[in-house]
Amino acid sequence: MKLNPLIENAYKVLDGGNLERKEAVVLAHEITGPDILDLVSLANKVRLAFAPKDAGSCSIVNAKCGKCGENCRFCAQSAHYHTHIDTFPLLSEAEVVDAAQKVYDSGVRIFGYVTSGRGWLKPDEDFRRILSTLDCLHERFPDMKLCVCLGILSDECARELSLHHVWRYNMNLQTSPVRYAELVATTHTIEEKIATIRLMQKYGITNCTGGIFGLGENWEDRVDMAFAIRDLKVEASTLNILLPIPGTPLEAQPPVTPADATKIFALFRLINPTMTLKFCAGRETTMKDFQGLLMLSGLNSLMTGGYLTTRGRQVADDFAFWKLLGGFG
Repeated sequence: MKLNPLIENAYKVLDGGNLERKEAVVLAHEITGPDILDLVSLANKVRLAFAPKDAGSCSIVNAKCGKCGENCRFCAQSAHYHTHIDTFPLLSEAEVVDAAQKVYDSGVRIFGYVTSGRGWLKPDEDFRRILSTLDCLHERFPDMKLCVCLGILSDECARELSLHHVWRYNMNLQTSPVRYAELVATTHTIEEKIATIRLMQKYGITNCTGGIFGLGENWEDRVDMAFAIRDLKVEASTLNILLPIPGTPLEAQPPVTPADATKIFALFRLINPTMTLKFCAGRETTMKDFQGLLMLSGLNSLMTGGYLTTRGRQVADDFAFWKLLGGFG
């Protein structure tokens, strides 16, 4: 069987060329069955040629959980829905340091600090405690990179983060920007999220900007998000597969198939050859036995140890898994 001409054309990415939007959309619709594995092979080669070799893995702490006033349709932490999760206020400095110590001892060197809520326009008592905690983390673990996810921020708050050892900020687009209000939330805008990303760039903080697949989007939406992320010139992207949460509007959403997830990830790599692409939620819970195939679809990083309201795998198991993936390049 010969290589599909559409994939043959996409090999121009391996030669330093760019995949156009219309080409990506055609690949998404037309590549099926055994041809998907040829797309995976190309994405893996592009990863090896252009993506960072030392992106590493990360672990997070849920530093403030639930009671969020935003109405993101997928989220267990939204106060708009009855999801019966355990909620708690902002963790103390000691609690966060204890969580970071466990991450550090496991061998992970990227630590994410995540809070629920819309974000901050002014530094209040909680925000000051966050800054103090970041200082403490840096002092205690100077070789551990700090990533934070605090929602939509003002210029003042973004500047404060830049003065307190923040290496990276996570702000996800979640889906195609033009369909954000329809598919994700109406209590804030995609423009506010993009403005926060721009503020991080203004103050020298790198960005991790991704999204969730399975929200009800189509292939054009998925491609549009990949190009929107490319155009933002961020350093990394988190790729998540929806795990429908009972009580949310998406509780009955049909799951993304492993074949479709594989195509999504491969296309993200072809559109963003030099970016760190990180597999996060849905790796163990939704994709299960197919997670190795998905990692080989152009990804060069993963989140390990658990997520905000769902469990992950043991870090040691993921390290062993990552080592075995090295046999493919």
